[in-house]
Amino acid sequence: MLVVLSTDLGVGLERAAQLAAVYALFYGLGQPLWGIVSDRLGRVGVLRIALFGAALGSLASMLVPGEVPLLIARGFTGLMVGALYPMLITLVGDTMTGAGRYREISNLQTVSALGTTVATLAAGALASWLDWRVVFGVTLVGSAAAFVALLGTGNGRPEPSAGRLLAALRAWPLYLYGLAFFEGAVLLGTLTYIVPAMEHAGVPVALAGVLAATYGIGIVVGSRLVNRVAARTGRPVVVAIGGAFLVAGYLLAALLGDPATLAVTALLVGLSNSFMHSSIQGWATAVAPSARATTVSFFATSMFVGAGVATGISAGTAASGDYRTIFILTAAFAVLVAAAAAISFARWLRTHSMG
Repeated sequence: MLVVLSTDLGVGLERAAQLAAVYALFYGLGQPLWGIVSDRLGRVGVLRIALFGAALGSLASMLVPGEVPLLIARGFTGLMVGALYPMLITLVGDTMTGAGRYREISNLQTVSALGTTVATLAAGALASWLDWRVVFGVTLVGSAAAFVALLGTGNGRPEPSAGRLLAALRAWPLYLYGLAFFEGAVLLGTLTYIVPAMEHAGVPVALAGVLAATYGIGIVVGSRLVNRVAARTGRPVVVAIGGAFLVAGYLLAALLGDPATLAVTALLVGLSNSFMHSSIQGWATAVAPSARATTVSFFATSMFVGAGVATGISAGTAASGDYRTIFILTAAFAVLVAAAAAISFARWLRTHSMG
């Protein structure tokens, strides 16, 4: 879809990639605000506000003329959509403990991955065969439908706010935010370039979207396996396994770089999401229980800011077609991120509970 956008708007791929970068950046920057607001208005109240805003942002994305107005519309939409998944994760943390929490996070990831897979399959095809505005029209309809569905539900019980911000700024939460920044960079930032790398190798836009949908398949398969593996090995080992998937995927992409290999890379990144990211995400719901919404929101901020920064920094390299450099650097950084995550998680678990 980035290639279609760059052609239609008459801009280079580097500038079109900024649309994805600004979306991810504002997705992350809004997280602290949503966490604080949810403690006052309730989780469902925040979901309603965000869905209404996402519908407005999608409508603006369809109608605005030119690159700069579209950039603003995508930033606003990212700000609104940024509330959705973290609020759902927070709701899981509010209502589940221990292994049950991880199980529900895996179930949530499965449903999210199915949506991601369908979106990946459809976005490139709709943009190529019809118009890229149709893709934003689909998100408009989906956001509006979800908003209407939530109108008749309860609002949830806001948590007490006393000491919330202080608890979210202690040593372990702060460490986790830093870890999330680098995880976002290596897990999501480089993922943005899988489809453009396929297109650079000569794959049509629609087919590239189909091949990259293996990312969603990896999440679905991984979410069905991760709890079984965790029961036998423990969560720190699961994090290490997820890191190994990530490193292997980007090494393959750097060494070979053909479309089939890139599809395998997307699959391995999806598996890493289920193994490494879901485990760290579960950790985020437990690292400061009295400040859960704020902690999860700061965690999401760090991750998506990391993704946005990584996408922005590598945009020039991608525009020159040098995807191999992007993939090899990501693999190297992923080794460090996975090792730090697995070791620190094991250390935290020795003295803390996941309740």
